[in-house]
Amino acid sequence: MLTVIGEALVDVVQRSSGIEAHVGGSPLNVAVGLARLGHPVQFIGRFGEDAYGDSIAAHLRSSSVMVPLPPDENPTSVATALIDDDGAASYTFDLAWELPGLSARLPFMLQGTSLLHTGSIATMLEPGAAEVLAAVEHAHPNVTVSFDPNCRPSIIQDREFARAQVERFVALADVVKASDEDLEWLYPGADVLESARGWLRLGGSGGPAVVVVTRGADGPWGVTAAGAVQVDAPDVEVADTVGAGDSFMAALLSGIVDRGLAGAQNRDELHAMPAEVLEGLLHHAARAAAITVSRPGANPPTRAELNALGVPEAGASVEGQP
Repeated sequence: MLTVIGEALVDVVQRSSGIEAHVGGSPLNVAVGLARLGHPVQFIGRFGEDAYGDSIAAHLRSSSVMVPLPPDENPTSVATALIDDDGAASYTFDLAWELPGLSARLPFMLQGTSLLHTGSIATMLEPGAAEVLAAVEHAHPNVTVSFDPNCRPSIIQDREFARAQVERFVALADVVKASDEDLEWLYPGADVLESARGWLRLGGSGGPAVVVVTRGADGPWGVTAAGAVQVDAPDVEVADTVGAGDSFMAALLSGIVDRGLAGAQNRDELHAMPAEVLEGLLHHAARAAAITVSRPGANPPTRAELNALGVPEAGASVEGQP
């Protein structure tokens, strides 16, 4: 079982031609991506007893994601983008993020979980962020922890707070993924890849085994104790980039699970990951992201779609690798 803890929300886009609403939230997208890649996944988040909440529940069910928490009495979180006639967007947010009583239910809810993923708004916005941190601290001795800060400066504007909060989660994580934009905002003026190398040292022997940086068309870069690896981004006609990073994260984690590296009992092996294994994982994740950017919206691929394109399983050899 894989578990994702984080926010679910609805993106509402208002144009002069009308209004569109789409289910979103970075952790929710990762949960859907993992489920479409064939993994049993539960999503621990919140949404309300309203029409938007119903759409979130239906979206999760359609991808066979398990939802152990029922809707609550608060409104579903909404991010609204107002697009003017010149195409410029202004954003407003109506966010509710809390998971009261989660700590008491965690021992039961995490039974059988080998990997726990979190990130984004859920790790920054109080009071829920404190509950998520406590959940990660509780789970860390028994599971692989993954984290994607997916920073939202328009929501969390205090850079020093965000940096401190991110580093708390990085120190507890085994697998960390961030975009170059995340790192540029968190550490202005610093070299992006050096900032990522710094994360590899957080938490000592209990800290990250691998840190990955996505860089758009420049392709992903990753570092482990064995060294750094970068791969090219696949050539693809881009429809939009919505959800691309979340699809990448889901495929990266899927590859780690497929290789038998998930679970705290495999932490030493994960830390000893050879560079060629990381290279295969990056190829696999980049191809999944390429499928997502080739079509509109946060629409991650299924395992069947990857296989249909000749994409090897992440545990198999990749283009001449061992």
